[in-house]
Amino acid sequence: MTKPPMRTRGRLVGSVIAILALLALGWLVWHLTRPQPEGGPSAGRGPGAGAGPGGRGMPTSTVGVGTAERTDLPVTLEAIGTVTAAATVTVRPQVSGVFREILFTEGQMVKAGQVMAVIDPSQFQMALMQAAGQRQRDEAQLANARLTLQRYRTLLAQDSIARQDVDTQAALVRQLEGTVVADRAAEGTAKLNLGYSKVVAPISGRVGLRNVDVGNVIGPNDTNGIAVITQISPIDVQFAIPQDRVPEVQQGLRQEGGMPVTALDRTRATVLDEGRFHALDNQVDVQTGTVRAKARFRNADSTLFPSQFVNIRMLLRTIRGAVVVPVNALRHSSNGDYVYVLNPEERTVALRNVTRGLATVDKIQVVSGLEAGEKVITEGADRLKDGDRVMLPGDKPSAGGNGDGGRRKGERGGRRRGGDAGAATGTAPPAATGAPAGNAAPAAGR
Repeated sequence: MTKPPMRTRGRLVGSVIAILALLALGWLVWHLTRPQPEGGPSAGRGPGAGAGPGGRGMPTSTVGVGTAERTDLPVTLEAIGTVTAAATVTVRPQVSGVFREILFTEGQMVKAGQVMAVIDPSQFQMALMQAAGQRQRDEAQLANARLTLQRYRTLLAQDSIARQDVDTQAALVRQLEGTVVADRAAEGTAKLNLGYSKVVAPISGRVGLRNVDVGNVIGPNDTNGIAVITQISPIDVQFAIPQDRVPEVQQGLRQEGGMPVTALDRTRATVLDEGRFHALDNQVDVQTGTVRAKARFRNADSTLFPSQFVNIRMLLRTIRGAVVVPVNALRHSSNGDYVYVLNPEERTVALRNVTRGLATVDKIQVVSGLEAGEKVITEGADRLKDGDRVMLPGDKPSAGGNGDGGRRKGERGGRRRGGDAGAATGTAPPAATGAPAGNAAPAAGR
């Protein structure tokens, strides 16, 4: 029979060595990571050593403890919003002409009615004078026609003139009256155009960048206008509300004073401004399943800027006297939510089913199953079972184990080891015991 090649034999030997090394490494990991009883590896070998509750022989676990508290729990709604100006106006002149003066600075705060620019008023002054002269001429003709009509009526009463002449003169008077009304309207239009030569701010707010310079010709149809005014006080923030929470918002609208809204910066660390909920849209966006809403802020310090993204926190209502526990105290199973309640005297825990309610960042409401003041386990609960004994961070572990049997065995072992040590060193018990000194040698022989 031919021998396998040396290369094949070397591969087989290397594979066997690798498998044995993996097995040894796995045994070492298991030996180092397996749970050890209290007091060292040999503490759990005796019949009573390390015996925990129910005789399971498992060591006690050190756990973290929290307290169920009764407090007022705020119910809030958080969303990302966009700052929108309450009003944005493009300032345009209402008449065409050449700019003579610009009376604003870019970025300036202006008030409604403030003059921002002046258009050359010469042409409008001439038009006003022409309309006034036309009105005066027609008013004079009307006055003359009315006097003539009055004379004609006197002659008609004396039967000295035909009635047709009287009717014709009365019609002329009415015609001239209409002409005078039209002249007055033309004069008023001329006055308006002269007033429009001064471009005023329609709203109060901040002026944007200027779009024209002195000497340019501009009219009402120019798209860019002179500048854009944005109202920033008050200012609005638009955000979306999930459709499932719309009933809560509608209920909050019935509260006196409305719902307070807080605008936070990008990191949620700085409060930008405080405001109130303003309005709710009348339909649900079918693509996102949300409803648009708007909150209004005074923005007295100009901390909110149009088109800025902010975080919104709106207080819907407050639950008075709610029982809350730390979030990590509540656990879940197939039977529902539960907590481990601590018995401080016996250092044992009891599993208790509870009904959860609303949750905040670090607290969660317990609707039923728990009373305020009870201690609950917050850390280490994944290693516990109902009735287990636990240790608190300030407790000192016993050297002989966790059970009473372990402590008694440790005491007996300590006394026996003390006697043996005394015999080995040749020391005798004190003379008060009445034992002769010579008894030490036979004890050593035993």
